[in-house]
Amino acid sequence: MPVSSPRVAVLLAAGLAFAMPRAGSAQVSTKSVLTLEGARAVATAAMAEATRNRWSVVIAIVDDGGNLLLLERMDGTQLGSVEVAQAKARSAVLFRRPTKVFSDRLAEGGTALLSLPGALPIEGGVPLAVNDTVVGAIGVSGVTSQQDGQIAQAGVDAFAGLVRR
Repeated sequence: MPVSSPRVAVLLAAGLAFAMPRAGSAQVSTKSVLTLEGARAVATAAMAEATRNRWSVVIAIVDDGGNLLLLERMDGTQLGSVEVAQAKARSAVLFRRPTKVFSDRLAEGGTALLSLPGALPIEGGVPLAVNDTVVGAIGVSGVTSQQDGQIAQAGVDAFAGLVRR
């Protein structure tokens, strides 16, 4: 049977029709995103916690891809904390967990995690989530790791309050 026969053409067209996505069934998803306004609210709450305790820090807020949305460097904070705060935030968003998890694991002898690209085992990075979906993260650096974590948690708590509204 030649390829140009009407029967082959009909079968080919029918096969393509089934293989082609229908306009009404296109696979498009919607997702929550961290806006600049949301990042500012997180940073404001974290800054308030740092100020209340007279701690000078850098606060970094990243989106769900680890891209910097907002950076605040308080007067007098060492320059090295700029990179560290961003690395903490990126680590928290990449691994969808607080960097304290890595810190605790390292303290228990889990040195293998040091080979994980992007994992920073220093407390102070915490994911920001909406309905268990990570939309960004906060990273804080400038004082002790525990204090950085306390400041970051203040930002996370403020974000959770915004999400519940």
